[in-house]
Amino acid sequence: MIESEVLTVTGMKCGGCEANVTGKLSAVDGVISVVASFKENEVKVEYDTEKTTLDDIEDVITGAGFKID
Repeated sequence: MIESEVLTVTGMKCGGCEANVTGKLSAVDGVISVVASFKENEVKVEYDTEKTTLDDIEDVITGAGFKID
């Protein structure tokens, strides 16, 4: 099943941070699309629940050094 989530992510300060999050999440099997915005403190992610979980996605974001609120 395809799910979409909008996560509030703090710690992104620039376009490089957006690119970091986008690249790491895009590499996760099951992630279909990612839009990260440091200005909005958001990461919008669409993913296949049969291949990955929201917990996995959150782990990637926090592992990259950012905080999910």
